[in-house]
Amino acid sequence: MSIADLTDLEVAHLMADAARRAILPWFRRSDLAAENKAAGGFDPVTVADREGERAMRAVLAEHRPEDGIFGEELGRRFGTSGRTWVLDPIDGTRGFISGTTSWGVLIALTDAGGPVLGIIDQPYTGERFVGAPGTTAVSGPFGTTALATRATRHLADAILFSTFPEIGTDDERAGFEEVSARVRLTRFGMDCYAYALLAAGHVDLVIEAGLNAYDILAPMAVIRAAGGVVTDWRGGPADRGGRVLAAANPALHAEALAILSRVPEA
Repeated sequence: MSIADLTDLEVAHLMADAARRAILPWFRRSDLAAENKAAGGFDPVTVADREGERAMRAVLAEHRPEDGIFGEELGRRFGTSGRTWVLDPIDGTRGFISGTTSWGVLIALTDAGGPVLGIIDQPYTGERFVGAPGTTAVSGPFGTTALATRATRHLADAILFSTFPEIGTDDERAGFEEVSARVRLTRFGMDCYAYALLAAGHVDLVIEAGLNAYDILAPMAVIRAAGGVVTDWRGGPADRGGRVLAAANPALHAEALAILSRVPEA
């Protein structure tokens, strides 16, 4: 098969495979050092993050040299095709350096209309969640099945996830807590894996603030392909990150949005 014969999804799988090979040898190593990228707080990066992104970029250099790249660790490379691959080699580096399995590799292909396809890959558990035109799948230790979000229609029956209990600003936290007070169960700390669980039909809502584009574009593609809804807290596009509301279905999204849309702009 020639390079030109590979579909975009096949290229994305090659990238996820390459990232797995680059990242896994560093997981749960006692000698793994973490640098802090943040001027305030703690935003870690490791050699595993950088090696994972380099591995994915090498695949693109071979198979999609005309496409642009936007990666969390190595920045932007502009292409000529009008399409961009958005890469987060380890979404959840805090979890990675703590030995948890909530982190993942995020890969999205975007064009002028937003994300075209997305992959959430968890190398250690061997799970890969895929959303693309005409395709939804999760593959892992128990085989491969289609993704489908849940039909939960009311907050009172919903399971809600967020990465941090201290989400965003005081206003954003108050909005989140109002939704949280109405759901059946709230859980924290799952990073990108929460979005994967939503797409797979295990949870109903993910609410976050302060995201970057590379945090959300791949989950957005996966969740939408599985039947869910992803917007900002005003119901608009979430492509650039910021405040994000992901819901299993339109009815549940509308109920949560009615609360979050009242939160003042930051």
